[in-house]
Amino acid sequence: MKNIFIEYPRCSTCKKAKKWLKENNIEFIDRNIIEEIPNIQELEKWIKRSKLDIKKWFNTSGLKYKELNLKEKLSTLSDKEKIELLASDGMLIKRPVLVSDKGIVTGFKDDVWKQILS
Repeated sequence: MKNIFIEYPRCSTCKKAKKWLKENNIEFIDRNIIEEIPNIQELEKWIKRSKLDIKKWFNTSGLKYKELNLKEKLSTLSDKEKIELLASDGMLIKRPVLVSDKGIVTGFKDDVWKQILS
């Protein structure tokens, strides 16, 4: 499986992560999170494999998260409803997302990415 890099091109963290991937000669499939939103099936599979709490998949600093008052609402939703919500709008997903054979992570920390990609 080829690494999948899911980004919002205008996001500074995504730009930094993409630059890091290129500098480290890591091949990847580039997906724009707005044009190709991860679907429910992908998210279910990735969240399970990542072993992260679903809440960690939300872009808590994003405008959409705040507009929908998700800080208050998330605790009342089922996991299924949370995944449906994430699949409805790419701006709700914490980014970038890296999907590789060895693991799946949200956000960018080069030491974590090094570990997953080594």
